[in-house]
Amino acid sequence: MFDYINSRILAGCHSITDLRRAAKRRLPRAVFDYLDGAAEDEVTLYRNQADFGRYELLPRFLVDVENVDLSTRVLGADIDVPFILAPTGMSRLFHHAGERAVARAAQKVRTMYSLSSVATTSIEDITGVSEGPKMLQLYVWRDRGILRDFIQRAKASGYTALCLTVDLPRAGQRERDLKNGFTVPPQIRLSNILDTLIRPDWLWDFLTSPRMTLENVSGHTTAAENLFSVIDYTTAQFDPSLTWEDMAWMIREWDGPFAIKGILSVDDARRAAETGVSAVIISNHGGRQLDHAPSPISVLPEIADALGDRVEIILDGGIRRGTDVIKALSLGARAVMIGRAYLFGLGAGGEAGVNRALELLTGEIRRNLMLVGCPSVKQLGSKFVREIAQ
Repeated sequence: MFDYINSRILAGCHSITDLRRAAKRRLPRAVFDYLDGAAEDEVTLYRNQADFGRYELLPRFLVDVENVDLSTRVLGADIDVPFILAPTGMSRLFHHAGERAVARAAQKVRTMYSLSSVATTSIEDITGVSEGPKMLQLYVWRDRGILRDFIQRAKASGYTALCLTVDLPRAGQRERDLKNGFTVPPQIRLSNILDTLIRPDWLWDFLTSPRMTLENVSGHTTAAENLFSVIDYTTAQFDPSLTWEDMAWMIREWDGPFAIKGILSVDDARRAAETGVSAVIISNHGGRQLDHAPSPISVLPEIADALGDRVEIILDGGIRRGTDVIKALSLGARAVMIGRAYLFGLGAGGEAGVNRALELLTGEIRRNLMLVGCPSVKQLGSKFVREIAQ
């Protein structure tokens, strides 16, 4: 019954914004706010989307766009669409299919899936459900043995690339979560029981699915049977003393395509290129860390100008429309990352919802690439975009 209802709901979703509304209806408030929210006053979250409005597209006409090409190459992988799926932790919070559903959806559109090191599915299990290109996201742990283990497991499982997230020396304060008393796993209490009961689809998943755990971390702690303890252990293991030398060691240890995620300044972008990364991911963690940080799209032009062709540039943050993707590629990105956009689909309807999110975004990119008069995403450049005078 739930599958039929969700299929009808998804069919009525015609944008990522529609999927967000559908996810909000299906998920308990605390769970939705964990997905949707950001740090403190959420200024950065707002700017991540709003700052795309600073740019307008400049179409060219009388161009043959009968067949447009969305494919590109990023981090050693040929992909059919110019977006890759960002690493997002604990995806089973939003649907019991979790990371497996997202990886399968990525393979369906022939793009790269990124697995978070704090995922609820193991490195090896993702290889079992997807033959497409995969990237493992890492934090730097105080116990370097965890890093070595993750790197070796990714190699053995055929992952294409590694991604080091550097913008989490400690967790930002997400006040929606504090107000909701949000916990992982969620707890059904007197204060939220009515809100949970009116979401029977999510509640049934929660009550009948296997116990949630951080699959890739639990083997490194004796507290594996208690998810609260595993999360406490994981948080304590994030190393705020991370340096460029640590990243250089990881690049040597991996010896393959390597991305650094969380860059927002020209100086850090240059240093990353000098250290030997394959790609710089311009990102502010979806506004979930430092509030009042710049939006990725606002710093993309200066970083692209500083780096030139030395390394690939990926933009992560605020992508909700195909026109957002076209603007980012025109301003110098090789590809973009999407996170919340596909999680709204997952929360709205599981794997079918993720498929719908990727279908909508792909269709928007193709349609607007034709309307802007560019036959290939590889031909996008500064002539197709202009900053609006303030």
